[in-house]
Amino acid sequence: YSETADVPDIARQAGESTELCGRRLRYDFLEKTARDLGGARIATAHHRGDNAETVLWNLTRGAGIDGLSGIPARRGDIIRPLLCVSRREIEEYCGENGLIYVTDSTNLSDDYTRNKLRHQVIPVLRELNAGAEENIARTAGIMREADDYFNKISLKELKAAETEYGYSCKRLLSLEPIVLKYAVKTLLENADAPYDHAHIALVAEAMKSGGAVELGRGYTAACAQGTLRIVGEPSDGEMICIPLTEYIRDHGIPGYIRNGQLYCAEDDKKINNLLLKDCVPCGIITCNTVFRTRRAGDTFTDARRGVTKTLKKLMNELKIPRELRDTVPVVAEGSVILWLGGYGTSKQGRAELARDGDIIMLNGG
Repeated sequence: YSETADVPDIARQAGESTELCGRRLRYDFLEKTARDLGGARIATAHHRGDNAETVLWNLTRGAGIDGLSGIPARRGDIIRPLLCVSRREIEEYCGENGLIYVTDSTNLSDDYTRNKLRHQVIPVLRELNAGAEENIARTAGIMREADDYFNKISLKELKAAETEYGYSCKRLLSLEPIVLKYAVKTLLENADAPYDHAHIALVAEAMKSGGAVELGRGYTAACAQGTLRIVGEPSDGEMICIPLTEYIRDHGIPGYIRNGQLYCAEDDKKINNLLLKDCVPCGIITCNTVFRTRRAGDTFTDARRGVTKTLKKLMNELKIPRELRDTVPVVAEGSVILWLGGYGTSKQGRAELARDGDIIMLNGG
């Protein structure tokens, strides 16, 4: 399998260096080919010298622990089985076994950063210590262990800091500085948002006094009401609006009441009555009942107090972030809200155990 590309032209259009662009295109091709072959592994020929060059290059850029941990032996479907041996050992093996290999002509030039490290820096380090590459690899291994540890800690702390609409700034700011940085980095990675060390520092600072940090590609880290959220670029598409009868047809009814008992359709076991707050009686569903997002003029009547207020006012009282309000699902009959995602049913949509007939159970998340 092979593919060609005009790397200099593509790099120019993308505003990238030819070195970075070539790397990106190679991995895109390899990953596509692996998928076409049914999930094959991608084995690259990186060796111990490549690892040392990566550590040194990242060091000059002011990398953190993750950058100083070098090239990972495995990343997703990419494996690097030669990472623990030197280039000299690989060449000797090829010679002993009559294997032919090709030397990339670009490796002979100092036009690229890695080649300067390979030809000018690494030889000096070998003069100082013959085992320089091996020692750098050992240090990189220690850094990787530390990186894995802080990643695990950050995941645990993020879970503890998670709130209904984001993450508690107070909880995160109570962490040790290095754990806080890892937590922010993990959060940005999980959101697929672009970031660098400066972004992480700015987000940590914004958490102290509120504000927002533009991350690029339409992503923003917003800190308001003591909550940190990563917000993607708003969609310009139409709001959701699906007739509930069609939704039931396509997704099924996940729960129901029969003979005064509440059941789950998956295992037919009795469910706690508190889940009634997310249940709407099937008997009130008409062809005009829809599953959608909010609209101007929507009203909600509290099932317990009987007080009617606009959905906008209710969302303000619930402190639902403005940027999330157009994503909250509702079930409505005209402008009357029967159910609000994350809150429950209104007076008009309330289900009762004593009521005859079935109900539809909606996801309250």
